[in-house]
Amino acid sequence: MAKRVIMIVLDSVGVGQAPDAAMYGDVGANTLGNIARMTGGLKIPNLAKLGLGRIDDLAGVPIDDVVGGYGRMVPQSAGKDTTNGHYEYVGVTLREPLPTYPQGFPKDLMDSFENAIGRKSLGNFPASGTEIIKQLGDEHVKTGFPIVYTSGDSVFQIAAHEDVISLSDLYHYCEIARELLIGPHAVGRVIARPFIGESGNYQRTSNRKDYSRDFGKTMLDALVKQQVRVVGIGKIADIYGHKGISDSIHTDNNDDGVTKILQAMKEYEGPALLFANLVDFDMLYGHRNDPSGFAKAIEAFDRRLPEILSQMQPEDLLLLSADHGCDPTTPSTDHSRESVPLIAYHSSMVTSCDLGVRATYADLGASIAAYFDVPWPVGDEFVTQLGVKHA
Repeated sequence: MAKRVIMIVLDSVGVGQAPDAAMYGDVGANTLGNIARMTGGLKIPNLAKLGLGRIDDLAGVPIDDVVGGYGRMVPQSAGKDTTNGHYEYVGVTLREPLPTYPQGFPKDLMDSFENAIGRKSLGNFPASGTEIIKQLGDEHVKTGFPIVYTSGDSVFQIAAHEDVISLSDLYHYCEIARELLIGPHAVGRVIARPFIGESGNYQRTSNRKDYSRDFGKTMLDALVKQQVRVVGIGKIADIYGHKGISDSIHTDNNDDGVTKILQAMKEYEGPALLFANLVDFDMLYGHRNDPSGFAKAIEAFDRRLPEILSQMQPEDLLLLSADHGCDPTTPSTDHSRESVPLIAYHSSMVTSCDLGVRATYADLGASIAAYFDVPWPVGDEFVTQLGVKHA
């Protein structure tokens, strides 16, 4: 039976400030720890069994009877968003910060964008995605002008009501923006942010689509070259610009994401990397400063984790991590500069394994490559520490 890796990114579930957090204004950030403390303790027995409670002091999370590998990874890329974290996994460390726009995008760039799409736009300032459609949604519906906004991350986001601007047109506008955003304005991602609803009750839909910058060859390309199937679940394919991705599976939310992971585990034989991102932690709770909702989402994932564990085949390796933090207990609604958890489990394991503090997220990609016996030069693998054969 051929090997598979099930890699799940718990988007934004950081485990404490990174060593350079002060440079990002994130001293004291600890997404998971602060949520556990503020909500009176987390009820996550299955994650605890895999070692999550040993990574950090988490209220309510036991540390006994652990079977699994556990540790934390320190970010090295110059930034704290989805692009930085996911690319560092696969061997691309961004040493220079990606451009951000705290004052909005420059006029000449916006003029070029509006000329290219044939209409004016609204907004052009940093904002929460839910707040900006509350603020500008009615004007958008009245005028038909798309809403352009950014955040603390390197993103150019376009929001539009699905009944005002069709999804195909919205995606086309994003493609235009992606072509324009080059050179000094080469942002990490252009993001389509469709919404529906009526005045006073606008709601974003799951038809989001990301258009990522091309950062060159990654560990995913190396896997595909060696006939390892890479299946992106959720926004994974968009994050990597569909490079190094064999198949892509859309998800609507975290619960649907777990269901799609389970379906992929039934459908895809190895060698295969089933690579999923569960975004609700970040999108619905981190950016909205909702620690209670965040805690409930973590507990909901924990309740479904046994379904994944029970479906693992003898040659499956499960990896859980995060791409950054987004501490909902701080005044900021932006991502936070944090180390991220590392959980590794194989059915042959009978005891715990302290994987320590990894110097870079790239160790995760190195370990995936090592498990498939695919040469990859970036990062230090930890599969050997797990006592799992990888060749």
